[in-house]
Amino acid sequence: MINEPKIVEIKEIIDETPTIKTFKFDWDMETLGRPNPGEFVMVWNFKNEKPMSISQINDDEMAISVKNIGEFTSHLHDLAVGDKIGIRGSYGTGFNNSFEGKNIVAIGGGVGMAPINAIASDLIEKGNDVDVIAAAVTKDELLFADSLEKSGAKVHFCTDDGSFGFKGFATDCLSDLLEDTTYDYAFVCGPEIMMKGIFDILEEASIPAQYSLERYMKCALGVCGQCCVDGEGWRICVEGPVFENEKIYKIEEFAKYRRDASGVKY
Repeated sequence: MINEPKIVEIKEIIDETPTIKTFKFDWDMETLGRPNPGEFVMVWNFKNEKPMSISQINDDEMAISVKNIGEFTSHLHDLAVGDKIGIRGSYGTGFNNSFEGKNIVAIGGGVGMAPINAIASDLIEKGNDVDVIAAAVTKDELLFADSLEKSGAKVHFCTDDGSFGFKGFATDCLSDLLEDTTYDYAFVCGPEIMMKGIFDILEEASIPAQYSLERYMKCALGVCGQCCVDGEGWRICVEGPVFENEKIYKIEEFAKYRRDASGVKY
């Protein structure tokens, strides 16, 4: 049944930013399975299907947060409460919350804040102290900042243009924080070039971390090989999307290139 779309009704739509909307729907955790933070679902609009990170996991509902970047996501943004979509999954290897220590930093850039919101909320609920670096190009694109503060996270806002919070990139903000504190563990998701900078900083500081990667996917079952990464040949949809730092070293294309639908590097 996990490979068959479950038709769900959209119960709430939140306009998070000018380009990102969150779609909430009921989910029978007992029958359909409870997703782990960092996993993803395949979303079907009755024409095409695309992978989307899970941004919220509650007792009887979950949510996806979608950035409008093309035809498929534009169609989703045109939907209204009461409309239906198909959800298949959840899939992938999510965040592993078995680690030493309680002092955590979670770092998200842009719509990469979706899985960061899910893991940060889970960690806070389990009694961890969580700092969140919420990064975006400008103030209007900051995602989940208010809700994370209400949940108990200490949120460090970060904008490229300085329109709100720390002026600069997530890497700059992290370096600034590490001057006065350290962390037992980190969770990271965002543009890969951002994650590479974060990776270098955390490695130098000897802070173990997990990174959520994104690649072009078709089946989500590990069959088509479309999302394999060079080096070990790991499938993002099965062995990922989350990888610990020692595995990041083995992904040769990390922050260097990726492949399009035909397999050509770009």
